[in-house]
Amino acid sequence: MQIIIAGGGIGGLTLALMLHQRGLDCQVNEAAAELKPMGVGINALPHSVRELAALGLLPQLDQIAIRTRQLTYSNHLGQQIWSEPRGLFAGHDVPQFSVHRGRLHAMLWQAATERLGPGALCSGQRLVGYTQHADGVVARFQQPDGSQRDITGDALIGADGIHSTLRASLHPNDPGIRWNGIQMWRGAVEWPTFDAGDSMVIAGDAVAKLVLYPIAPGNTADTRLTNWVIYAKVAEAGQPPPRRENWSRLGDYGSFQHLAERLHLPFIDVGRMIRQTGEIFEYPMCDRDPLPWWTQARVSLLGDAAHPMYPVGSNGASQAILDARCLADLLGRLPVTEALAAYQADRLPATASIVQSNRTGGPERVIDLVATRAPLGFTRVEDVATEAELTGIVKGYAQLAGFSVAR
Repeated sequence: MQIIIAGGGIGGLTLALMLHQRGLDCQVNEAAAELKPMGVGINALPHSVRELAALGLLPQLDQIAIRTRQLTYSNHLGQQIWSEPRGLFAGHDVPQFSVHRGRLHAMLWQAATERLGPGALCSGQRLVGYTQHADGVVARFQQPDGSQRDITGDALIGADGIHSTLRASLHPNDPGIRWNGIQMWRGAVEWPTFDAGDSMVIAGDAVAKLVLYPIAPGNTADTRLTNWVIYAKVAEAGQPPPRRENWSRLGDYGSFQHLAERLHLPFIDVGRMIRQTGEIFEYPMCDRDPLPWWTQARVSLLGDAAHPMYPVGSNGASQAILDARCLADLLGRLPVTEALAAYQADRLPATASIVQSNRTGGPERVIDLVATRAPLGFTRVEDVATEAELTGIVKGYAQLAGFSVAR
């Protein structure tokens, strides 16, 4: 069996490693001509870390990431709404990791190169089309010099991101990118630790929110490479995004300084931290409507190509990793077309539910709930929202997304 993977991101590389672990051949074809550390911070939740651990990658993760101990939701004044342990501290058998997306990607690329051999990973190969027949599929890739090459395999998996060529081919009438009107500004900076240097904080109100967490050890014991995100609604939902999504588009602090100044957290000077950040990136919060199907005989979709979702609840990369494990397991024991059909039946409804939940704010709805009822702050959160309400939102999302401790 030979599996052709279009896209060498987190999902595509994880799939390659899992196929190799099961004795199946594959080739990864990445459109970018060279590997660059794109993005800033992401979280790998325990259900996805468990799959990376099965690949023997926990030591590498510990070298580049932070084991997350605690997650706290608070209002824009830093008053605590909800706090809970995460990963091992919550009773999982594996950690939750906060990590720089580029460093995670580079680690997976290196692992795949070492295990599959350099010939199995090809950069500068952009999928431009495919044909399939009863016994296989032929994928056509354009190379940096403009020439094209055909690769023959048993299946073609599109892991080529939110602007997936394969998705567009399978669903030419798909309405495309949906923007909810929210703009994100983000960056990472070496900064003094807060709360032991292994905690996440999500704070804000109905106007703007801040996501803050360390993603790597710092240059000293008292610092961490700290990821921050500020996001706010700047337009009505349904409009086209102002610019094509691009992790490398630079932003300017002046365009959101008024939002940062709303945040008065007792443990950190948000404005000063942002001003000390070398590069600020801006990115519209986008997703796409869930598809009615992913698979057509010997071709299918994975990760953001299949189910791009708003980045709330820390689930984008994690769900791509779960896709990879499910698909590799099925390809290891079923004929190709049966495996791809079973993969869709398992993963499509699960991810569609998360896409829809993220559109309503996911677990961060606890902040919106409290901001609506107590916009100027509170003395006791119990007087604003009941424990049952808060638990229903946060724990309900964990159950939906598959990372509750009981799961």
